[in-house]
Amino acid sequence: MPTVIEPVAPTTATRFHVGLHVADLGRAVRFYRTLFGVSPAKHFDDYAKFDVAVPPLVLALYPAPQQAGGALNHVGLRFPDSAALVDVQRRLEEARVATQRQEGVECCYSRQTKFWVTDPDRTLWEIYTLHEDIDHSGFDAPPAPLPPAATAVWQHRITDPLPDRVPHADATLDEVLLEGTFNALSSPERLAKLLADAHRALKPGGKVSVHGLVGDKPFPGTPKLPGMAALVQRVPVETEPLCALLRAGFGGLFYEKLGDIHCFRVNGVDLRELRLHGWKAPAAAPRSCAIVYKGPFEQVSCECGMVFRRGEKVTVSAMVAGWLRAGPAGEQFAFLS
Repeated sequence: MPTVIEPVAPTTATRFHVGLHVADLGRAVRFYRTLFGVSPAKHFDDYAKFDVAVPPLVLALYPAPQQAGGALNHVGLRFPDSAALVDVQRRLEEARVATQRQEGVECCYSRQTKFWVTDPDRTLWEIYTLHEDIDHSGFDAPPAPLPPAATAVWQHRITDPLPDRVPHADATLDEVLLEGTFNALSSPERLAKLLADAHRALKPGGKVSVHGLVGDKPFPGTPKLPGMAALVQRVPVETEPLCALLRAGFGGLFYEKLGDIHCFRVNGVDLRELRLHGWKAPAAAPRSCAIVYKGPFEQVSCECGMVFRRGEKVTVSAMVAGWLRAGPAGEQFAFLS
């Protein structure tokens, strides 16, 4: 796709800002070009932006798989200068609303000063002003799309205080989402307590998902990272979240993501994006289950130490069978009873 950067009107007015996830960036650009009657101000393989005068709108498009919960990434306001930005941030902080300011960050093919704030219903707002265009995307990235919505979900974000207790009764949640929780400034003991309480609040068979930044070795000192990663206050080693979930009683653990093109190196540590999922054991069934591992490997094993050889029938507990059914390896097994 050719790179397109069109001249836009001077940023002398405040404009509403919306960021959307789109399944097909080219298709979305064609739609919004028709809707607004203007071409995108920026159009790259990984990002497009419309800067519309009437109505005064900035629409940012991020290619990503569509989510059942909707396409909204974040909303925001673009102000004409830093003075207006300071006024809004001061007003929020005087009302005891926490904000996270970032000076001169490189984001979305431009240099910006901004702050992030979360409203009472957990909508993420980006309040910013533009300084200049640049020829690369920068370190910053839009907030990650939420996993598909379940019936009853509790979420903790890195910007939220770590609660003493998950605010739900026992066995009432379908899913717990921990967005950046391991990157907040919390002790391993407090994280362990939170995971144990999440296990309590989840229904049998409920899912826990961990998303954040990890390193290949202990990070020296306090992280000072660019862009959205500036929110990170600690970087766990890659195995810490996995071990913590196992200690809390979760099983069927698997990595949806552990490092890709988003990796970068800081202070000699390779930083990687992590998405890790696990499940609370399903409700106990009165009988065991016979299963057969179908492949593609010669054999695999689970956390409980059982080995499954391709083509051999094995009898497992209902709990292990439930973990296997729920996890991504479910299609690799035949459940005979």
